[in-house]
Amino acid sequence: MNKPLLVGAAALLAVAGGAYYVLKPGDAPQEAAQTPTADPGALSAEQVKKLGIRTQAATAADAVPLGTVPGQVSLPPEAKVAVTTPFSGTITQVRVLQGEQVTRGQPLAIVKAAEPVQFSADLSRAQADLAVDRARAQRLDKLARDGIVAGARADEAMATLRRSEATVAENNRLLALAGAGRDGTVTLRAPISGRVASVSVETGGPVGGDMAPFVIENTAALTLDLQLPERLAGQVRPGMSVSVPLSGGSPVSGRIISVGASIDPATRSIAAKARLHSTDGLVPGRGVMAIISGVSGKEQSGVSVPSQAVTRMGEDDVVFVQERGRFVRREVTVVADAGGRAILTSGLKAGEQVAVSGVAELKSLLAEQ
Repeated sequence: MNKPLLVGAAALLAVAGGAYYVLKPGDAPQEAAQTPTADPGALSAEQVKKLGIRTQAATAADAVPLGTVPGQVSLPPEAKVAVTTPFSGTITQVRVLQGEQVTRGQPLAIVKAAEPVQFSADLSRAQADLAVDRARAQRLDKLARDGIVAGARADEAMATLRRSEATVAENNRLLALAGAGRDGTVTLRAPISGRVASVSVETGGPVGGDMAPFVIENTAALTLDLQLPERLAGQVRPGMSVSVPLSGGSPVSGRIISVGASIDPATRSIAAKARLHSTDGLVPGRGVMAIISGVSGKEQSGVSVPSQAVTRMGEDDVVFVQERGRFVRREVTVVADAGGRAILTSGLKAGEQVAVSGVAELKSLLAEQ
């Protein structure tokens, strides 16, 4: 056989054998592709240390509240009063400043108006007529008893007297209610004790009509306007206690006084109102979070964890629990978060270890879990 031909055949067999070795089933690259990926939650002690992850055990919580709801501090209806004048006129004196504390009956401003002068004139005429009508009624009454005149005439005189008395009384009441003098001077006074919340007039300016030149607020008593989420419908009732946590101070407590009957279709919430027992650290209009507690003896069970252990993922509140050498994501229900502690009613048991630091890193690692 030709020697070059044998050499070429040997080379061809070598190439074919190499190709078979590379492409044969069960080869190492293919097996590596079929190896399952590692559990992202399974972290070694060194990885935990590098990520700055620390854990803490969840503790049982006593008297777990029903939930935490948004609210706004407000004034009771009787604690905010607008001061108006029944007569149109001109401000001649303003005696208070916005924010000033006033007492009930204290003068706020002096108004000059024409109508009180007219009422004073009507009062003077009515008083003059009253004197004549009284004397006539007394004379005819005596003559009627003596049989000199008919009794009907005495009755007519008495009716005229009653009309004159009513006219005098009406004019006196109008002037007194307006705090007006006969010279047309009207004194606007504070109807309640409190703070001047608004001054919308100045000396020489006009007043009257629907205008309220002053608004007085008494902040000695405050209320809360609450928005109850749909999940609390039917659970919150008048008489339940509420608490408003304040940073750097003791919480302010109160009690539910009314609960709406229907859910607002726009906000999917129910309106409720609470009366606060204290006003320390609160001002009307301030937005707060209020913790609603259940009836004594009927509190639900729950656990407490540091607030930083809870994070949001999508629409859910979650914590990261360490179990059997790995971290897992656990959805929880948060009903209160105050004083650096979050109260949970589902998703976690007392004694379980939760991550309290390195939460952002775990959130990134377990995002697809």
